[in-house]
Amino acid sequence: MEEGPVRTTGVPVVDLEDAHGLVEGLSAVGFVAVRGHGVPDADLGAMRGLLVDLFAVNEDAKRRQAVERTNYRGFIPLRFFTPNRSDADGTAPDAFEGYKLHWECPPGHPARAECDLYGTNRWPDHVPDMPAVVASWWAAMDGFVDRLLDGVAPVLCLDRSVLGAALEAPLTNSTLLHYPPRRPDDPSPGFHPHKDITVVTVLDPDPVGGLEVRTREGEWVEAACPADALLVNVGDVLEVWTGGRLVSTPHRVANPEGAERYAAPFFVVPNYAVVAEPLVVPVDGFVARSIPMGYVQAEVWRTNWPDEEPADPNSHLGGVDGGETA
Repeated sequence: MEEGPVRTTGVPVVDLEDAHGLVEGLSAVGFVAVRGHGVPDADLGAMRGLLVDLFAVNEDAKRRQAVERTNYRGFIPLRFFTPNRSDADGTAPDAFEGYKLHWECPPGHPARAECDLYGTNRWPDHVPDMPAVVASWWAAMDGFVDRLLDGVAPVLCLDRSVLGAALEAPLTNSTLLHYPPRRPDDPSPGFHPHKDITVVTVLDPDPVGGLEVRTREGEWVEAACPADALLVNVGDVLEVWTGGRLVSTPHRVANPEGAERYAAPFFVVPNYAVVAEPLVVPVDGFVARSIPMGYVQAEVWRTNWPDEEPADPNSHLGGVDGGETA
């Protein structure tokens, strides 16, 4: 994990109705805490409870429903995905376990035949209410993202209909995360420094903390967030769409000592056929690049396995300062 002092601070706190304030905060920091988000407390609370129940099962059960190379859905074993793997740069693997979910692509949807990333989620037997809890939470998060984009798109001079079309049959996904308590002698990061290859990422932060953001000046700060707000951060796709007006911000997780941390980041990702390119005139100095969503998402999936390398060493797969995949 990158070294450097961390100070505790808050990211900008803005109401969802204040579109100009949202854009200002996202431009300055890349993260905002959004109040008035409209996601019911019942859905957020149910997801927090589900996270605890989901990971409270024996390792054999987790192995039986683990992710596979051909199906990136299910349990991710502790320290299994190692973007900062030891044979690459000498650092310890990320100290989290997870459960991967994707947008539930209906049977018979044409996207299934066109892209292997689409499919049906796996549901563990020991959490029988998980499909219903996730479906309600997912719909509420989708609704929040729609309202967020409705507000900021005009301020950013983005055509809202273009954004909506890009998010039809999306590759939106979530990694349900459990970070065990960190021992004082454990050098492993909770999650290595990375950026998200998303439009935006939405998070209901765990009150134990641990999420850290790198400022434009290179300082790591803790992303403190009020209990009644959701954290939103800019992803690479929105950076490209806005021509660099908004910047995808590196972030990491430091596991707290003696405390478990749970998280359910909601990664908003366009349709596999979308090639993200600037939708407005880029700001001075912005080096425009295109992001072919299907290819990049498939590469992230494939290269999360410890024995795989990116097909293109110059690929932007969420790494920071030459790091590996996110």
